[in-house]
Amino acid sequence: MNIIAIIPLRGGSKSIPKKNIKEIAGKPLCAWVLGAAVGCRAIDEVFVSTDCAEIEAVVLGLDLGVKVLRRPAELATDNATTESVMLHALQELSFDSLVTIQATSPLLESWHLAQALQQFSDKRADSMLSAVRTKRFFWNDDATAINYDPLCRPRRQDFSGTLMENGAFYVTRRTLLEESHCRLGGKIGIYEMPEDTALEIDEPHDWLLISDLLQKRI
Repeated sequence: MNIIAIIPLRGGSKSIPKKNIKEIAGKPLCAWVLGAAVGCRAIDEVFVSTDCAEIEAVVLGLDLGVKVLRRPAELATDNATTESVMLHALQELSFDSLVTIQATSPLLESWHLAQALQQFSDKRADSMLSAVRTKRFFWNDDATAINYDPLCRPRRQDFSGTLMENGAFYVTRRTLLEESHCRLGGKIGIYEMPEDTALEIDEPHDWLLISDLLQKRI
């Protein structure tokens, strides 16, 4: 099976300017997930999908062997979806399965990807998402409980919790992507990641929290 990884790196970012190449814990943000992808032996090739020449220069300057797929400007707007990036890769690249990795999850490591892809193969899944387990109780706006019965409130130690999508990565078979144009479908697998990987960089305060965690790894 030919497995490739794609990391979408759009040039525009409103909350944190030049977020994808801004330095965090001594490296450009994108370098953390690029290193994780390159370090996973199950992944045959790693690509960055970008509309930005500056991002391309930074990625190539990392000298990780990552290839760059330039995408049209219409696929790099605020309204462009991750699926649109995946479908562009589908048209341009040859693969059996696609691992789509988000640069905003720099706590991702190579061993996470290796374990996930082994599970993906073992379970003969069509797609897979990464998630973390939370033991919080959730409610709808209409005051109905989502993941527990208030009349039989479980003790935390007896509560299995709820799996929350953390957005770190997705695995999608080519055949599923061709048929559904969606990252998830068919037989879906879930790879459970450590609790701290629930953090994603969306706002400036996220940057500070994740920077501290990455510094502890160095």
